[in-house]
Amino acid sequence: MQYSNKKLKYWSPESPKLYDVKISSKLDNVNDKIGFRTIKTVDKNILLNDKSIFLKGISIHDENPLLGGRLRSEGDMRMLLTWAKELGCNYVRLAHYTHNERMLQLADEMGLLVWVEVPVYWTISWTNPETYANAENQLSVGVERDKNRASVIIWSIGNETPVNEDRNVFMGNLVDKVRELDDTRLVAAALEIEREGYKITVEDPLGDKLDLASFNEYGGWYWSNAKELPKYSYDIKFNKPVIISEFGAGALAGFHGDDDTMWSEEHQELIYINQLEMLDKMDGLRGMTPWILVDFKSPRRQNPVFQNFWNRKGLISNTGEKKKAFFTLQNYYKKKTKQYN
Repeated sequence: MQYSNKKLKYWSPESPKLYDVKISSKLDNVNDKIGFRTIKTVDKNILLNDKSIFLKGISIHDENPLLGGRLRSEGDMRMLLTWAKELGCNYVRLAHYTHNERMLQLADEMGLLVWVEVPVYWTISWTNPETYANAENQLSVGVERDKNRASVIIWSIGNETPVNEDRNVFMGNLVDKVRELDDTRLVAAALEIEREGYKITVEDPLGDKLDLASFNEYGGWYWSNAKELPKYSYDIKFNKPVIISEFGAGALAGFHGDDDTMWSEEHQELIYINQLEMLDKMDGLRGMTPWILVDFKSPRRQNPVFQNFWNRKGLISNTGEKKKAFFTLQNYYKKKTKQYN
């Protein structure tokens, strides 16, 4: 029996319609819920179900800061995704590795688009066949597991990998592999950028093979300062939608000062205000996932007063307290909702 797709209600963040599916054999029964939607890019636009969309996102780790350790239960996962929804998100980046399958099922249910990623990160053994086989296997297993999730719109092949020829070959082969496995979704990576004066250039050659011009940048935190950010401009060499896969700044929840005081909520808030002003000038800006939803444990963050082995870039503290920048981003996303309705 054939059914017209006109009878289907498409899945979207505003209306995450799922259909019950049951597959039976003599030995087994499988029950699932799936949605139907389309995703594509046209020049600098991202089209969900043929309608232009802005991806209002946030990055998320597979960690429950309130209890310590990985997310243990559906309740833990719902907590993080509910916080993302409260922030105004229609989109999350599950960084930098494959998250629990239930997280994707909940994203389907709750109406959150998803960027999923494999842990190809920084500098690795680009010419080692075993390293490539490992990366390709993780990518393939993830695609096989999550290919029926309507929420998943982006396969990311890596994060902040320095440009060189061996890396370009390695990453390019991953792009070819994921397109071979699934040509219905967008393919991305967090690309490298170059800075000279107040000009930021995005011309990482890997971008030629991807669907998005996506990159991380930490203006106001790791380079320049918050009050200088509006002076910067971007030269992006790709006629593709721009996704800012990371930006952010650290703040200790409850620590207050003027907006020049490092680690204060006011300083983090100022960086967000000026980042958003800077980024909004891009005609191709179609989404972002600032770093990060919640403070998380990190052995590299050793300041005994403000970090104490926590990465403090969260918009929510490790005790669940929302910082001032949370509301700055929330208000920005409200404006984007009106703009793209």
